[in-house]
Amino acid sequence: MEMKRKYPIGIQTFSEIIKVGYVYVDKTDLVWQLAHYAKFIFLSRPRRFGKSLLSSTLNSYFSGQRELFEGLKIMDLETEWEQYPVIHVDLSTAKSQSSAKDLQDAILFLLKPLTAEFDKETDETTPGRLLSGLIHRAYKKTGKQVVVLIDEYDAPLLDVLHEEEMLPEFRRVLQEFYQPLKANEAMIRFCFITGITKFSQLSIFSTINNLMNVTMDPKFSSICGITEHELVTTLKEDIGLLAEAYKMTWEEMHSKLKLQYDGYHFSEDSEEIYNPYSLMKSFLSHKVGNYWFESGTPTFLIRQMLHFHTDIMSLEQLEVPSSAFDQPTENMEDALPMLYQSGYLTIKDYDHESEMYTLSIPNQEVRVGYTQGLLPAYIGLRSADVQASFAMKFWRALKKDDIDQAMHEMQAYLASIPYVEGFKKKLKDVANAEGFYEYTMYLIFSMLNVYVRTQVKCAGGRVDMVVWMPETVYVFELKVGDTAKAALKQINDKNYAIPYQADGRRVVKVGVSMNAETRTVEEWDVES
Repeated sequence: MEMKRKYPIGIQTFSEIIKVGYVYVDKTDLVWQLAHYAKFIFLSRPRRFGKSLLSSTLNSYFSGQRELFEGLKIMDLETEWEQYPVIHVDLSTAKSQSSAKDLQDAILFLLKPLTAEFDKETDETTPGRLLSGLIHRAYKKTGKQVVVLIDEYDAPLLDVLHEEEMLPEFRRVLQEFYQPLKANEAMIRFCFITGITKFSQLSIFSTINNLMNVTMDPKFSSICGITEHELVTTLKEDIGLLAEAYKMTWEEMHSKLKLQYDGYHFSEDSEEIYNPYSLMKSFLSHKVGNYWFESGTPTFLIRQMLHFHTDIMSLEQLEVPSSAFDQPTENMEDALPMLYQSGYLTIKDYDHESEMYTLSIPNQEVRVGYTQGLLPAYIGLRSADVQASFAMKFWRALKKDDIDQAMHEMQAYLASIPYVEGFKKKLKDVANAEGFYEYTMYLIFSMLNVYVRTQVKCAGGRVDMVVWMPETVYVFELKVGDTAKAALKQINDKNYAIPYQADGRRVVKVGVSMNAETRTVEEWDVES
């Protein structure tokens, strides 16, 4: 069967998307506004959110390729279509370098194609000198100001965030590279810089004192990603095709996609944004999956969370000022800015009176995907072992409302855990901490696509864990070195279950005793 709709998976070049006829969600009105907003602009967005496509669209626009934009929103805004010389560099291909010299050479190699058009002087032996020479010659040759587009500016730095010797050296290479942007300001028409993280202007762009950061500007909150309106109009047909594959109604599939891929907000007044890569991948493959994590949770993020001893269970809901997450990467005192900037947390609410933001995990795809990355790092379990040995049995028992069977499955599984090498000492160190077992159960529940929250505040104190299933709400209290009866008594004495009795679902209270010697479930007591 011939495919009628072409999806741009892995295609980040605007001209190719238009010429080949791939599905395209028209953002060109916002592209035009961005191009006329300021001279130097910085935008941070998570990986696979369309930053490279945005840079490529700006390239086509400033190159005067009017024919590519026929029928798009920008045609109502642009009248002149002036052509400028464009220097476009993608630093994602310069990451994983082992020394500052290697990084210099990698950037010089990236600039090499531009020297064919704009030449090179023999003394231009560093990235900054060569960039400066290219700007001068492009300006002189065309008589037009130059457009500079730098994609993934921070890619070379992410792997060396905690390398005390290498990070300053890599930073100096990039400082020298970016220095000509300010020095040659009169020759520059527009400069656009994208990345995942936010390094301070002082450390990286020390000379660009007028760099406009639009990362949390409501005007551009939907410039990357797909809005609800775009999904139900431009991609309405695609939802229908996916619904057919699942033998669902259009409305049911829309709800499924919303739960899986929606939920991002990039400013206090942002529309809800869907992950564009995952949406397109689900349309192409006719399957709703966890595509954002195909290459796994980034190593730099796991390192950051372990470095700052991040409490993963606190990430369900955080109420913080913007200064807690919208801050330079090297000033971080915890992993929160990195988690937000990488897309593992997003804005869920904003209180204008207190100016406090509520941050949370965006959607089910992120919850399941990053859980798989955290399992080995935090509790020493291989995610594949959890899924293959245990998950389906446990899930089926919960679905049948058989909490006894579910706990038997967990007891047997935890007793036979195939630990990742090197974690036995770590487990021994934390075996007496109830927090370790909370982590274990939290991560397992999260990976099962179950909505779970830990340390839930209520009038009587904090509930260890609340798990929401379609028909039932489970209220868990965990004890180490005490009985399951004592745990259940605490649930009743402190009225932990009362807030959920108005939910309409059956409420089941579960007291669990964990054995520090065997590191598994000792016993449990259940009350409906």
